[in-house]
Amino acid sequence: MPTRDPKNWMWAEACELLERAERIHRQFFQLGLPSASRPRWEPPVDVYETDDRFVIIVALPGVPADQIEVGVQEGGILVVRGERLLPAQARLASIYRLEIPHGYFERRIELPPGRFHLERQEFTNGCLLLSLLKLP
Repeated sequence: MPTRDPKNWMWAEACELLERAERIHRQFFQLGLPSASRPRWEPPVDVYETDDRFVIIVALPGVPADQIEVGVQEGGILVVRGERLLPAQARLASIYRLEIPHGYFERRIELPPGRFHLERQEFTNGCLLLSLLKLP
């Protein structure tokens, strides 16, 4: 029966965790569909439902509130879009790593059937908080 060397096992576990983190990062910060007319990235969201509302939190680090547009399209699709510009100091710098997406973003969130009223829109700590009241 082969013995497991703790160093090899720990190294394999660390590599597996790094690969998993990369997969998750790509999942949340992916470019939009190739058929899109404009390249875009999709910010991660949390969606909660209570008896009387939906609460949606959109992670938008480094995006100024005035660069965010929120709307509801036909078919009950909530759309959050805008742009995160590359910081001015990075434009002339040698870039070693860019992990936080920049450029145009758009996130579409399908709402269940029904009518909703955007009750609250708040931007705090790099996150957009939307509260949609369910209407009768």
